[in-house]
Amino acid sequence: MNNLSYKTVSVNKASADKQWIVVDAEGHNLGRFASKVAMLLRGKYKPSYTPHVDCGDNVIVINAEKINLTGNKLDDKTYIRHTGYPGGQRSLTAKVMQQKNPALLVEKAVKGMLPKNKLGAELFRNLNVNVGSEHKHEAQKPKTVNLNDLK
Repeated sequence: MNNLSYKTVSVNKASADKQWIVVDAEGHNLGRFASKVAMLLRGKYKPSYTPHVDCGDNVIVINAEKINLTGNKLDDKTYIRHTGYPGGQRSLTAKVMQQKNPALLVEKAVKGMLPKNKLGAELFRNLNVNVGSEHKHEAQKPKTVNLNDLK
């Protein structure tokens, strides 16, 4: 009798093949862009994907100020926060947030598409969003990825 034994290989933190990736946000729609970046952070494009391990890549987003919002979202979409005091609910429209801090607009969209647990918090730390085309991670020798090639 031929006994073949196949073992499922599960990636752990030490054996994960993490890379640095640069993604350009210019001309992309916010939601579709954020979902692809979240998939890169999670590692779902890799054949060695493991759901409970940080096996995704470190992603650097450039040109965050050039992201598109379709329809009336610039005026209608609101971001709500609370100061912690009674009556302390504050809200900003997407237009005001894009003028104040366009990187925060992308960060909030990507964070909402990550798991809501300790792993999601750890994955979010692998995201670096920059306004403009310059970033401070040249020493890591990141490679540029075209998001239109990903499905």
